[in-house]
Amino acid sequence: MTDDQEPVDYLSRHWQTGSTQLPEKVEELVALCAGSSENAQLYRDMLLEVIRMAQADRNRWDAKILLQTIRELERSFARLALFKRRRKVTVFGSARTAPTHALYQLAKNMGQTLSQHDYMTITGGGGGIMAAAHEGAGVDNSLGFNITLPFEQHANTIVRGTEHELAFKFFFLRKLFFVKEADALILCPGGFGTLDETLEVLTLVQTGKSPLVPIILLDEPNGTYWDSLLNFFREQLHNAGYIHANDFNLLKLVKSPAAAMQEVLGFYRNFHSARWLGNDYLLRLNQPLTDQALAQLPSTFGSLCKEKGFTQEEKGIAGDDAELSSLTGLRFAFNGRDQGTLRSLIDFINQAENLKSRGTA
Repeated sequence: MTDDQEPVDYLSRHWQTGSTQLPEKVEELVALCAGSSENAQLYRDMLLEVIRMAQADRNRWDAKILLQTIRELERSFARLALFKRRRKVTVFGSARTAPTHALYQLAKNMGQTLSQHDYMTITGGGGGIMAAAHEGAGVDNSLGFNITLPFEQHANTIVRGTEHELAFKFFFLRKLFFVKEADALILCPGGFGTLDETLEVLTLVQTGKSPLVPIILLDEPNGTYWDSLLNFFREQLHNAGYIHANDFNLLKLVKSPAAAMQEVLGFYRNFHSARWLGNDYLLRLNQPLTDQALAQLPSTFGSLCKEKGFTQEEKGIAGDDAELSSLTGLRFAFNGRDQGTLRSLIDFINQAENLKSRGTA
């Protein structure tokens, strides 16, 4: 559900709960717990969903999955609220990379570089590339999303036993937070798990199911791991028409931590964040675009729009959060499909020659 979609009105369909009194009692409970919270309606609908499940009396396994999912989500939300204002980058890579391998040092340098720019490093919390990235970042700039397995499994020594370690029972929730919390994704060479994560984040971003963030393929200066995969994409996927040429805009191949860091910093040079606002897509900018840059948008990026064109709001964004009121908004009726071209638009709005200072006529 997007920010502006209305929750289902279960009170007008109270017959689904089997009692006309239950919705009223739920309203009382929500009023007692949530008071005047703007999320009160969402909490009400959550409770009614649980009630509907209870009355249907699903099998025990289904009920346990729902309970564990709710518990894990709430625990994760609470823990990550401690780091809410921090920019974060998720680093993926093999757990089998030995400390003596050049890639281990590369990942360690990546973590250190991120911490020097006040970015936290998220990993799966294990060994290899994950331990290296955390070693470089240090515990204060690290988050480890460990997975609980039926056999002995521990997080790496950097985050183990600290508030920077968060253990998950379900892989799908762990993957959710890898992407949800990330302002960028850096992928180092690895095995099936790393390739699974690579293709999943690409699919989520390409289909618009995840916010557009930098996806960076990091390798050694003479490494060919990601070059080989990109060649496969070109020869087997693009040439067969399975992906578009613009999809390659979603990926950036680099051969050093410094270059990876510049990709992240460049992405947020002027671009701040994005969201749906009604039927419009909103890009939040730190600085407005010049008139000349705005005039170029329809001809260069008009294919992104279902209708009309681009509108810039320099004096606060109507309908947006008050804490973001100092940002400029760039609105358009996004078709929701071409994320590769959207990435090109973000690159365009980050170019220094396209920006003007606030207050400039």
